[in-house]
Amino acid sequence: MNFYTQDFLLNHCQKIIDFYTPNVLNSQGGYNQNFKDDGSVFSADFKQLVSSTRIIVNYATAGQVFNRPDYLEIAKLGLSYLENVHWRSDSNGYAWTLDGDAPTDMTQQAYGYAFVLLAYAACKKAGILNSTAPLKKVYDQLEERFWLADQGLYADEISPEGVLSDYRGQNANMHLCEAMLAAFEATQDQLYLKRAETIAQNIAFRQAALTDNLIWEHYQTDFQPDWQYNKDDPKNLYRPWGFQPGHQTEWSKLLLTLHRHSPNQKWVDQAKQLFVRAYEHAWDEEQGGLIYGFSPDGKWCDDDKYFWVQAESFAAAAMLFEATGEQQFINAYHALWQYSWDHMVDHKYGAWFRVLRRDNTKYSDEKSAAGAKCDYHTLGACFEVLRGLGLPALQ
Repeated sequence: MNFYTQDFLLNHCQKIIDFYTPNVLNSQGGYNQNFKDDGSVFSADFKQLVSSTRIIVNYATAGQVFNRPDYLEIAKLGLSYLENVHWRSDSNGYAWTLDGDAPTDMTQQAYGYAFVLLAYAACKKAGILNSTAPLKKVYDQLEERFWLADQGLYADEISPEGVLSDYRGQNANMHLCEAMLAAFEATQDQLYLKRAETIAQNIAFRQAALTDNLIWEHYQTDFQPDWQYNKDDPKNLYRPWGFQPGHQTEWSKLLLTLHRHSPNQKWVDQAKQLFVRAYEHAWDEEQGGLIYGFSPDGKWCDDDKYFWVQAESFAAAAMLFEATGEQQFINAYHALWQYSWDHMVDHKYGAWFRVLRRDNTKYSDEKSAAGAKCDYHTLGACFEVLRGLGLPALQ
């Protein structure tokens, strides 16, 4: 099987989309976000902001790639729900979670705003939006609510009562860098590219220099590393303890995207070292795949296999091969894909399983869950490789 071809990747993307499309639209509005392995829906009323926005990105980009107006229409419906239901004008913020159309959590998360911006960028690229004003509005909200000018990074969370949390993290900043890059591609406005560069410089270089040139997840208010945060909870869905191999490689991908738009060898060099060290620490020689987390001493602290870690890593490997021509990266790409093909891809019903034990057995029959998975990472990784392979729709 040659995983590094347009035909293979396009066919695989189509199969992922085909898993979701029959049941993705919720009869009460918005998207269904909780799917069993066979594609049946559970907890139809529960919706979360990140899944709502990521599914918009999935269908806007797929509509662009496959020239499918029906996919664009699904994206439009999701955008309307984002603007009219997730956005609560009475609170001047986004509902993080909803039960039906009723907000259940009005915490304002920079991580969520990142995907709102990304959704607008994807819709602009796909021709769903003509105006750039919605992107600038989200940028300005981020600036007002979360931007810490003295640190050159974003804070994370504001309580429903309006109190800024003391927690600082790299994950929201990473996805904001991703969103800023997408906003630049959608608008060609240097504002977004410059902000992406600032975030990347401050996380992938300045902060990484404090933690052995790898990217730590958690920080105190002054952005000094917080080595204890969630130490007793390495499996935390959003804020796990330990170095995350998938975030090292996801940063590799973002640094190489920056290099595409703002060429500088430092982006390539840091992308390479982050990927190589993550792969060396986390590749499971016995069972295959990349494990989820390792501690500062290099020991594994979570040996589960997550779908998104494999996907972000194969995208980074392909981009590194494109940037350097080094055989090690195309070898890693194929190894990651072979593992994923053998264990993560559901060849019966479609899409990918979310998480497996180290021995590649499943925890449950829940393929996708609100806030946890909608195959955004897998589709996005395939689209990124297709972009590198010269697919015209993504150029």
